[in-house]
Parts: sequence; structure tokens; C-alpha cells
Amino acid sequence: LASIETHNSQGEYYLTDVISLAASSGTQVTGVNAICPEEVQGINDHIQLAAVERHFQRREAERLMVSGVTLADPARLDLRGTLTAGRDCFIDINVVIEGTVAIGDNVSIGPGCVVTDSELADGVVVEAHSVVEGAIVGSRCRLGPFARVRPGTELAEGARIGNFVETKKAIIGAGTKANHLAYLGDSTIGAECNIGAGTVTCNYDGVDKNETHIGDGVFVGTNSTLVAPLTIDEGAYVAAGSTITSKVDSEDLAVGRARQRNIQGWVPPTKRK
Repeated sequence: LASIETHNSQGEYYLTDVISLAASSGTQVTGVNAICPEEVQGINDHIQLAAVERHFQRREAERLMVSGVTLADPARLDLRGTLTAGRDCFIDINVVIEGTVAIGDNVSIGPGCVVTDSELADGVVVEAHSVVEGAIVGSRCRLGPFARVRPGTELAEGARIGNFVETKKAIIGAGTKANHLAYLGDSTIGAECNIGAGTVTCNYDGVDKNETHIGDGVFVGTNSTLVAPLTIDEGAYVAAGSTITSKVDSEDLAVGRARQRNIQGWVPPTKRK
């Protein structure tokens, strides 16, 4: 290959020059019939590159459908890696698969999702516009819509990660639900927990990432701030609107908020004219 030159009208490296160079050096040259002409098609511009890429995508879509995967529109699947799929799976439009992805039986992936280097077990549902990366998702889990599941996340059977919930390095137990608007980072959460809307695990102190450990059956109320490092033992309750900075023992109710004060006769400010 180092002998190929660009002394031609196009000023390009011609792969076909390899044949004459090989023959002149005494190397045997043998013809091979390409099964598919697109496999040996020349690519000289972005239009030709896109055409060959589209052929590849069409071929991969056909392979998946032959194996039993239902594609809402084969022309609107973008496979940028390898996908291994079980039986009776459904993939909606504009789904992007990156890296190495394996999905089990009866998995459903909604429109506009991006799944990267992840494993989805049997019966998983990923709703519209969710992003799953570097995650292990247990059977019958439900994600989204608009969920972001980041690397290091492991979800046990039947866990629920809802809309606008983000997880990162989070191990979440069976049946635990975080249905709305939460951030769960560097966390271990037990089974059958309820994580209320607006809950944040404050894992970064400006220097280090710290962990939050939550036991089985914990109820975390809406808009709670959990300042790591922190442990909440099994069966504990966290009152809505609390900021929790120290350990909560089993079955305790933790309340960390200012007491409400009502001001009678309040005169609201008037707008300047």
C-alpha cells in the first residue's frame, strides 16, 4: 500500500492500483465475485457515503425483522453498533443503537430513544425520547418517557425510572419507583422504595463524589435533598421538602425543613407606575 501514488487526474489513491502493483511484484491475483455490489462500491463524496450507509442500515433492519423483531419503520432505525434481540421485540421510529446492545424477549423501545452499550432484560419498556447508556436493566423495568439512564446504573426487576429522572452509578432494587423529576447519582437503593418527585442525591461536595445508601421499603417525599455521604435505613420515611444530612434509622420519620410561619395582615408591595 505504501507504493500507491496519487499521480492521476483525480489526485487520489486508487485501490485498483494495488492489482497492478501486486502482479508486477509476482503476487498471485485472484478475482472474487461480490455477493452484494454495494460492498465494493467506490465512495468519493458524502452523497455516495450516505448511500452505502443506507444500504447497510437496510440490510441490518432486514436481519432484525427476519429474526422476529418488529420495526415500526425499517428506514428509520439507525444501528451504529451491534444489536442482539430476543423474540417479539418492538422498536419504534428514530431509535439509535450504539455500541454493543443486547435486549431480551418482549422488549419495547419507543420513538426517539438512544440506547448505548446496555443490556435490557425480558419485558423491558423504554418509552419515548429516553437515553440509556452503559446500563443493566432488569426484567419488566419501565423507563421514561424522557429518562436518562447513565453508565453504572443497574436496575433490578420491575424498577421504574420515569420522566425527567436521571441516574448515574445507581444500583436500584426490585420494584423501586422514581417516577418524576429526580437525580439519583452514586446511590444504592433497596427494593420497593418510593422516590418522590424532585428528589436529589447531592453526591458532589466540590472535590469528591459521595455515596447515598437507602434501604428497602424507604419512602422519600417530594422535593427532598439527600446530602451524601448518607445512609437511610430500611422502612424509614423522609418528609416532603426535607434536607437530610445525617443518618436516618429504620422506621424513623426524618423531617428537615423550616417551620411554616403565616404573617397575618400582609400587605403586598405595589408596582411602581
